[in-house]
Amino acid sequence: MEIILLEKVANLGGLGDRVKVKSGYARNFLIPKGKATEATSSNIARFEARRAELERIAAEALAKAQARAEQLAELIVTLSVKTGSEGRLFGSVGAADIANAVSAAGIELQKHEVRLADGPIRQIGEYDVDLFLHGEVKTQIRVNVIAEA
Repeated sequence: MEIILLEKVANLGGLGDRVKVKSGYARNFLIPKGKATEATSSNIARFEARRAELERIAAEALAKAQARAEQLAELIVTLSVKTGSEGRLFGSVGAADIANAVSAAGIELQKHEVRLADGPIRQIGEYDVDLFLHGEVKTQIRVNVIAEA
C-alpha cells in the first residue's frame, strides 16, 4: 500500500515522503495515529495544500523538544526507594517512576520518552538514562537511586 507520511516516522521516512508499506501497518497504526494518509490523487492534492502548515507544526515540535533537552541536560533526579540487604530494591524503578520524578521537578516528561536500555533499575546507584524527546532530539539525565531512610 502506498502512503504519504504526515510526519517523520523512524525507519520509514520524513514529512511528505511517499512510501510503500504493508497494508496492515498502514491501516492499523499509521493512518489511525494521524502519521500518514493513503496516496490517492485527492489526498496528494490535499497534502500539498497543507504542506506549509505541517512543516511549521513539525518545526515547532522540534524547537520545543530542543528547549526541553536543554533544560534536562543539567538535571539530576534522586529517587528514594525501599531496599533490602545488599542494596537490592523491593520492586524496581521503571520509566514511569523516572517520568513522574522529572515532572515533579518542573519539566514535563512522558513515560514513553524514557528508554531504559537494560530494563528496570533494580539496584542502588547512579544511572544514565536516555530520553528520546523527538525523532531528532535525544538527551541523557542522571538518575540517582538511594535507600529510603
